[in-house]
Amino acid sequence: MFKTLKEDIRVIFERDPAAKSVLEVILCYPGLHAIILHRIAHYLYKKGLILLPRLISQFNRFITGIEIHPGAKIGKGFFIDHGMGVVIGETTEIGDNVTIYQGVTLGGTGKEKGKRHPTIKDNVVIGSGAKVLGPIVVGENSKIGAGAVVLKDVPPGSTVVGVPGRCVKRNNVRIASPYTVDLEHGKLPDPIEEELEKLRKRIERLEQIISEKEEEKDEAV
Repeated sequence: MFKTLKEDIRVIFERDPAAKSVLEVILCYPGLHAIILHRIAHYLYKKGLILLPRLISQFNRFITGIEIHPGAKIGKGFFIDHGMGVVIGETTEIGDNVTIYQGVTLGGTGKEKGKRHPTIKDNVVIGSGAKVLGPIVVGENSKIGAGAVVLKDVPPGSTVVGVPGRCVKRNNVRIASPYTVDLEHGKLPDPIEEELEKLRKRIERLEQIISEKEEEKDEAV
C-alpha cells in the first residue's frame, strides 16, 4: 500500500510543476485522494460487496468532486489533474501512465449490460472536458484534445480533436515512452482552420487565374 502511495506521489511531481512538497501533495491533491479511496472501494467490490464500495465512491465524490465507480479498473501511474467533474464508469478500464484533466467523462451509452464504458490504453492523455463514450478503445500513446467527444475507437499514437472527435494525427508525432508522458493537450491541430486555409489558398489561386485571363483578353482587344 505504501509503495503504491509513494508511486502515486512520484507521478504527481513528474507531471505537475505546481507540486512543491510531499506534504502539500498528500493534503491538497484531490486526484490523489480520489485514487486512494477508489483502490479501497475497488478491492471491496472485487470481494463481492456492493453497498459499502458504493458508499465509499459517494464519499469520494463528495470530498473530491471526482466520481469513480468502484468497478472501474485503473492501472498504475494514473494521474487526475485538478479533477473536479471527472466521471469514470463501472466497466471502464484504464492502463498505465494515463493522465486526465478536469471535467473528463469516461461514460457509457444506452442501457445495455456488460462492457459499456471505454478502455483507455497506456500513456494516454485526455484533455479538459473531453467525453469518451461507449465500449470503445483509445490506443496507446494517444492524445484526446480538450472538449473533444470521442465515439469511435482511436488507433494507437493518434491525436483526436473536435465534436465528434476526429483523428488529426497518427504516428507522425513523438510517441511517449512508458516513462515520458506528453501533457500538451492544449497545443493540438485545428482541422477546421486547416481546411479554411486550404480554401483561402484555392480562392487566391482562382482569382489569379481569372486576373490573368482578363489581362490576356484585354491584350487581344
